[in-house]
Amino acid sequence: MGTDGENERSESSERTSGEDQPFPGVPESDSDDGDKDVIVPETTGHAPRSRAVTDNAREGAIQPAADGASGHSDGAGGSCSPNTCTCGEKTQEKTVATDGAGVANVDEMGELGDLEFTDPAEGISQDVDNGSPDERVGVPDGVDLETPEYSIRSEMNDIETPDEKTWFMELDEAVIDDGRCIQCGTCVAACPSDSIGVGDDGLPELVKMCTGCSLCWDFCPRGGMRYERQWKITGGDDNVKGAGDPITEFSARVDEDWTEGAQDGGVVTTVLSHLLEAGEIDGALIATESDEEAWKAESYLATSHEDLIENAGTIYNQTLALGNLDLEQWEHKLPDKPFDELSLALVGTPCEIEGIRALQDFEWDYQAQNEGIRAVDYTIALMCTKNFNYYSLMGEQLEDQRGISPDEIGKMDVLHGKLMVYDHDGEMILDEDIENFHDAALKGCDECADFTGFCADLTVGSVGSSDEYSSVIVRTEQGMKAWEITEPDLDYHDLEDKSAVGKLQGWDKKKAFESLERPFDPDAPRFIDYTDHAENYGTELNPHDYGH
Repeated sequence: MGTDGENERSESSERTSGEDQPFPGVPESDSDDGDKDVIVPETTGHAPRSRAVTDNAREGAIQPAADGASGHSDGAGGSCSPNTCTCGEKTQEKTVATDGAGVANVDEMGELGDLEFTDPAEGISQDVDNGSPDERVGVPDGVDLETPEYSIRSEMNDIETPDEKTWFMELDEAVIDDGRCIQCGTCVAACPSDSIGVGDDGLPELVKMCTGCSLCWDFCPRGGMRYERQWKITGGDDNVKGAGDPITEFSARVDEDWTEGAQDGGVVTTVLSHLLEAGEIDGALIATESDEEAWKAESYLATSHEDLIENAGTIYNQTLALGNLDLEQWEHKLPDKPFDELSLALVGTPCEIEGIRALQDFEWDYQAQNEGIRAVDYTIALMCTKNFNYYSLMGEQLEDQRGISPDEIGKMDVLHGKLMVYDHDGEMILDEDIENFHDAALKGCDECADFTGFCADLTVGSVGSSDEYSSVIVRTEQGMKAWEITEPDLDYHDLEDKSAVGKLQGWDKKKAFESLERPFDPDAPRFIDYTDHAENYGTELNPHDYGH
């Protein structure tokens, strides 16, 4: 250690004393007259340390005295400080380099100037549990951090929206914001990037960036999908006449104790139960009542007879059923086998069945919903003239205007043009024309001509049968299979009043023809371009450019 250490210290001392001391950062000159080409900045004891000096310090090199006196010698034992020269050698000021950008916040003497910092927010943080995810906290006064509207596209390099792309924003403009959404959930299921979710108001909303793939628009029964064309694609040329082209029709019921809580004859519940027992399906996507809000419908996967009985009956609001086909959501209830080997039944309104049929017609990847869409092997449609917004029906119409709390209600039914409400003891507490509740109905239902579920395997409802019986329309071979599995445990006979079903289907079509702003044409292309829809409905062609 001794020899090597002494040599290092000796060489270091020579480098840090006398006239030969190099200046940090000064390049060596290749010219013959040496220093003439180099302008040396004046050094002071306050100059910032160079990286070279710092690195030497790490290696234990000898540093100048603490007072910074590293000037030249006068030859008589004295020395000159950087600011005072007594030997006469310093006869003129060194030229200071002024070219270049200089050092930020440092003056010509190397002194650090005054700096201003924004104090960090104290005691403020985003509420990740209850706060809005886009809420900004601790924003300084006078600072605007709001995201510009999408219309800024039109101000940037003349960017135009490609004609072939349709974005969620078009669906939002033409259907959701316009109050025409029927809450079927088809747009959620169709999105290949899982960019569409469900908002607190029960309506679809964008939850991450839209890719402009157009699928949410194309498959929306109130947007780009010509639903009457889907009837024909699913059931053939005759499936657009009257109440469609059924295989057979029955009035049926189940004579068991549990049917007291069921709707009409309890047929839907018993068909699903038999399909489960026979191993035809692993589960059925149905509606259940919310634990938090009485008579608010939510999607539920029933996987047992007990599940089905507990949730028998009808709830008159939508669940966005097709937006709940992500099988990971139900993995805890499903058997332990690959998702692509699962089989499901779907119970829904006619518009929901139209949506699933259209989605299944294309081998596209629907991301999180994909396996669920492919797993649906049985579809049961509930006869439907209209559905309701939960908050409008239960809150405004029943509770606020008629004094009936949702907690008081044991059963609801829509029959013979009446809305009937019963308490938990089975006593009727309301019997009123359904037209009185028109303001609570979903506006988009007026455009629907599909009362009897033209695209379903089975259609079930009350019209055409006496009390305690359900009307059953078998439309497909798959529906016939479900009927044959269930038939031994049913009390049934031929449909009692076919004309009643046909008349109500005719009334529903007439109402739809009056409400539709586009032509009703089963032979036209299945998908309607947004530009054509905008022309018929008067919506903005490019809502992006109008601050939507």
